[in-house]
Amino acid sequence: MKLNRDALRDKIYACWLGKNIGGTMGTPHEGKRELLDISGFASEPGAPLPNDDLDLQLVWLKALSEVGPAGINSKVLGEYWLSYIGPPWNEYGVCKANLRMGIVPPMSGELNNEEWKHSNGAWIRTEIWACTHPAMPEKAIRLAFEDACVDHGFGEGTYAAIFIAAMQSAAFVVNDIDTLIEIGLSKIPENCRVARSVKIVLDCYKNGLDWVTARNRVVEDSSDLGWFQAPANVAFVIIGLKYGEGDFKKSLILAINCGDDTDCTGATVGALLGIMHGTKIIPADWRAYIGDNIITIAVIQGSAYFPRSCTELTDCVMNLLPVTTYQGLNPCRNKVEITDGPDELDDFNPRMFMGREFVESFKGRSRYSFTAENTYVSALIEFDGEPVIEPLGEIRLKVTLKNCNCGDYRRYTLRWILPRGFEAVGRTNLFVKWHGPGSGSETAEITIKAGEQVDAVNNIILEISSPGRSVPLLVPVVLLG
Repeated sequence: MKLNRDALRDKIYACWLGKNIGGTMGTPHEGKRELLDISGFASEPGAPLPNDDLDLQLVWLKALSEVGPAGINSKVLGEYWLSYIGPPWNEYGVCKANLRMGIVPPMSGELNNEEWKHSNGAWIRTEIWACTHPAMPEKAIRLAFEDACVDHGFGEGTYAAIFIAAMQSAAFVVNDIDTLIEIGLSKIPENCRVARSVKIVLDCYKNGLDWVTARNRVVEDSSDLGWFQAPANVAFVIIGLKYGEGDFKKSLILAINCGDDTDCTGATVGALLGIMHGTKIIPADWRAYIGDNIITIAVIQGSAYFPRSCTELTDCVMNLLPVTTYQGLNPCRNKVEITDGPDELDDFNPRMFMGREFVESFKGRSRYSFTAENTYVSALIEFDGEPVIEPLGEIRLKVTLKNCNCGDYRRYTLRWILPRGFEAVGRTNLFVKWHGPGSGSETAEITIKAGEQVDAVNNIILEISSPGRSVPLLVPVVLLG
């Protein structure tokens, strides 16, 4: 696919402008759980309101600029969380507390986070992954997952981020709402709560029911989850998109009038419509009312510079596109080239964007698991429960190794560096076979036994070495007392 540079820039700018408009309109009503009846802005003209939905994406932009798209993973983003994101509320606070104890993602989004891992903090910040990977939804959802799992683990908040990121990335070349929703649903588990809530709205619309009925059915179905949760609020976005029928003002107002996390729903509707249609869909009076500036509330400004306007943010994204769309030696099936000529989508079919391969890749994984890798081996560490141990207690885990970037057979040695009095029992040597174009894997079951002294945080190092390789993989493993 070839995308025209100027048209692409217009869509990216409209994304951020729509995000700012929806966030500003929804912010004064955030947290109101009743049905609302707004008709426009409740803020003063001339300046947008601060919104963490956009703030956190400025931090991810910084990460992309500094480590490049290939270097982005959940652990890198976890470090940027600790350095540049201030607020302690809800899942933000839980994940940062876990990160500070050495609990790495996705476990940082799972441990002590039952109340908030299904919440809204991740799907509201996916535009950066879509805008840097236009018409590349598979790449956008992988980065959205690496982002979301830091504070949502394998919860519904992460599925919501994958769903929205897929729609937004595809929207650069697909301008049909039903097709975009189908693409998003194809990326998440069919039986997850996000998919269930979205389907409630689609069924109501298909059967000619009004938007209030659709909203109330979603609220009733999600009552067990409570407020500020992703399934219901993502469904409110779909209400805005479906019942708004392509009208920018109507779509945002309907989403916000559903209540709950109103700044998030309005902002996401505005951003998606901006990507689909560019600045031509944004009403001139609302654009003038909001201005171009970005006002931050959640980022720590002291040690970094972040874009101060939608124009500057768009310029930063455009500067990254030659890197983020670069295919390297292993081009993906949906190659994107940015040119000064017209768009060329000769053989494009939206069904190319559909498929559940990515989410299936971590189906069945332990909630309390994480990965580590170097150039020749990847390791999956899975606990059978919370990574918490008592004096003289024990905890079981599995270590699964897979060869990376090679087509040979390899023997690995596991060596555990443990606190005084601790013991690791289990296999110490694994032989990983090569199977055709991919790689085989081998698993060791390990029991770690504690001594009489257990600290609040117990640091363990797993050293994974292989003959003929000079640099072992060192995996930090933390057990809480």
